[in-house]
Amino acid sequence: MSRILYFTRDYTPHDHRFLSKLAETGHQIFYLQLERRGHALEDRPLPPQIELLHWKGGLSPATLLDGPRLLIDLRRVLRELQPDLVQAGPIQRSAFLVALSGYQPLVSMSWGYDLIRDAHRNPFWRWATRYTLRHSAVMIGDCNTIRQLAVSFGMPDERIVTFPWGVDLERFTLGPQPGCGQTFTLLSTRGWEPIYGVDVIAEAYVQAARQCPELRLVMLGNGSQAALLRQIFQHGGVQDQVLFPGQISQADLPRIYHACDLYLSASHSDGTSISLLEALACGRPALVSDIPGNREWVTPSENGWWFADGDASELAGAILNAFAQRHQLPGMSRAARRIAEERADWHKNFPSTLQAYELALASPR
Repeated sequence: MSRILYFTRDYTPHDHRFLSKLAETGHQIFYLQLERRGHALEDRPLPPQIELLHWKGGLSPATLLDGPRLLIDLRRVLRELQPDLVQAGPIQRSAFLVALSGYQPLVSMSWGYDLIRDAHRNPFWRWATRYTLRHSAVMIGDCNTIRQLAVSFGMPDERIVTFPWGVDLERFTLGPQPGCGQTFTLLSTRGWEPIYGVDVIAEAYVQAARQCPELRLVMLGNGSQAALLRQIFQHGGVQDQVLFPGQISQADLPRIYHACDLYLSASHSDGTSISLLEALACGRPALVSDIPGNREWVTPSENGWWFADGDASELAGAILNAFAQRHQLPGMSRAARRIAEERADWHKNFPSTLQAYELALASPR
């Protein structure tokens, strides 16, 4: 049995899933949180087998100026805990602090945005990315796009473990056939932040709804673009056709997917999107931005469609096209579920995490 320190940025549904599975492994798992941002991202408590560590971080948003004091206290935590291995991510945040501490072995976990977006911000972030990967025994990533980016920053390919984080197929089950109701419901589940392109979805919906009154839109979540989104809907005269359920509990998510006909994502940057996998597992065809992470999961006219990233007019046209072809959606629904069963089963994919641990523990210190 090994002592594993799981060090993450914040407590999210992804963290809960990893920690829940790690709790079943027989390893002694300790949890460290870098910061606490705004509203709660996960409403389920830590699994009881996981030991929460208290330190100077994890109470508020962390800034670059907090780095020195957090690094000092992280060294204290590592000295007192003496873990056999640390799993940390994102790359330039939690994993970077561990790399600076000099601790080994480090299993860095990419969260997608850290390599797709943050690594290219400026020279310091590029240096932090290279430094962290150079001091990582192993890196975990969720798609080939992340793998290629890590290699471009100097991570040896043979030290990268790639697997989709996947979803719980027993929770996210095949729902009713889409496209059969009197209305046609579109679903957006991404946060209301610029990176996720929710303003593109809003503008596209306004254009499409003017031509097709049967369209409805469900906008889950919240975020910094709330005022902008409501302004777009109000000016477009469609505010009564848009539903804002707010933050939905994890227990209620499958029901939301089952109630829609088509899943939308206009994200400008993604690795393997968990919400996309949830939609596919529920048998929802997906209309998504044409970016590398999405192309690994959506095949046009088989289980969904692509549209040009950032192009609201093309998205509007694609929505109308999907509505016109709604009689084909039941077949696409089965194809969506099939790819989830073949490649996105969390219970089958998780053991790759333990393989990454074995590789790291066997590496030279």
